[in-house]
Amino acid sequence: MSNDDYILDVVKEFNLQIKNKNFVIDKTGVKTVEFINYNMSLDPEFPLIDLGPKKTNEKYVKKELQWYLSQDLNVYPQMSDVKIWTQVCDKDGNINSNYGWCIFNEQNYNQYDFVKNELQLNPCSRRACMIYNRPSMTKDYNKNGRSDYMCTMYVSCFIRNGKLIYNIKQRSCDFIYGFFNDFAWHCYVYNKLQKELNCGIGVINYNIDSFHVYERHFDIIDNIVNHFNS
Repeated sequence: MSNDDYILDVVKEFNLQIKNKNFVIDKTGVKTVEFINYNMSLDPEFPLIDLGPKKTNEKYVKKELQWYLSQDLNVYPQMSDVKIWTQVCDKDGNINSNYGWCIFNEQNYNQYDFVKNELQLNPCSRRACMIYNRPSMTKDYNKNGRSDYMCTMYVSCFIRNGKLIYNIKQRSCDFIYGFFNDFAWHCYVYNKLQKELNCGIGVINYNIDSFHVYERHFDIIDNIVNHFNS
């Protein structure tokens, strides 16, 4: 099954929840539909998803990737025109969730290099983890007025039967924007690691504690379903 087909099935599940009015009310009083402990396996060779009315925004993904690779923990000037980042940063523009900083920066212990070196030394290792989040996030998420509790917890990597398996643990994921953008990022990291390890291509396994759609995006879900039913 292609990534597009798989994600279309996810959309249909969300649509059913909307039709059945299985709502969860978030902290702002907004309705959401939500799946707890959602699991899916996707092909890392196809980072871009096309569901007709909703597609991966390639221009934004490239912009976000460039910022991530800069490892800059400030949203200005690179992301100053992106509403979500200017909403969650502190008064000085600082955030927590630059994912490039999380795995490539020495200040966060070179998570990516650890994984690569570990799997080169011991392909059967169970220690190859890139830890994004940290215990101090309970204090750091609102430090100096920011509102940025990092969503990705960690990624664990395995080589089994000569192929790279990449497991993502995410505490929270908005389907409409967060997932499409995050999946493209993880595909970038996966393919970089797979090439450097010179191993076969396996899968990306997603485990999401709260996979959700906000009420303001219910119409997008409906449009996708109608597009494929027409």
